[in-house]
Amino acid sequence: MAGGRRISRAMRMDPSPRPGPVFLKMHGLGNDFVVIDARSHAVALSTAAVRAIGDRHRGVGFDQLVLIEADAEVTARLRFWNPDGSTADACGNGTRCAARLLMDETGAERVVLRTGQGVLACVARDGQVSVNMGPPQLRWDEIPLSGPMDPMALPLPGDPSAAGMGNPHCVFVVEDAEAVDLRARGREVEHHPLFPQRTNVEFVQVLDRRTIRMRVWERGGMVTLACGSGACAATVVTALRGLTGRAVEVRLDGGSLWIDWRDDGVWMTGPTARVFEGRLAPGLVDTPG
Repeated sequence: MAGGRRISRAMRMDPSPRPGPVFLKMHGLGNDFVVIDARSHAVALSTAAVRAIGDRHRGVGFDQLVLIEADAEVTARLRFWNPDGSTADACGNGTRCAARLLMDETGAERVVLRTGQGVLACVARDGQVSVNMGPPQLRWDEIPLSGPMDPMALPLPGDPSAAGMGNPHCVFVVEDAEAVDLRARGREVEHHPLFPQRTNVEFVQVLDRRTIRMRVWERGGMVTLACGSGACAATVVTALRGLTGRAVEVRLDGGSLWIDWRDDGVWMTGPTARVFEGRLAPGLVDTPG
């Protein structure tokens, strides 16, 4: 994306009550998003509306929907939805895409965004966008799990570990990530009683101490080409298990992310892309005021 490009007037909502809001389609490594700017005009999203927009055959289709809202203390607030209409506190690649959009609007190289995960700093450098996802959640009740247990040794076949990055993750270390039946295993683990809020599921093959291969099943019932918070969780788990260092290249189906678990949080760096702009059908979402 060219530096300094501003969000169009249409992106800030047509004042007419008839048209639906303008959206942007963006992606990070094929992890794709519908992004709606609601800073100037409120946008109310029902579960039914989110599901309709997320339908890849009858709607737009997305891995997550990102709503940008005004915030008096930081650059903006972000809210996230999964295609099944459920909400999420964190979305690493979605945060990076929104950060890129906001930085291009003003020419800034740094923005601060409020999410359910907390206040996250984002910076742009050399065509890449980095976000500090904050510290991982490593206690059973923070992730959360269903009861007291060691998150690094879950009582499940395959000896997985759990970590939270604003959303729950279950990480399996495997010999061959390509050989995993991702849909069958992912769906089964997502709904396991150990995870009261369901879970994202990652299958990780350690290539060396600085490189891992990861495939992911995201909470909400889907295989995705990339998952930023999942890449962060996988790095945390492999580092704690002594399999890698704390700075790792994570090779996903859509490309590579670079994760660096520092003292101030887990930093994620990678590319973003803007695909197209469109307008939702009238009446699909509520735009009060």
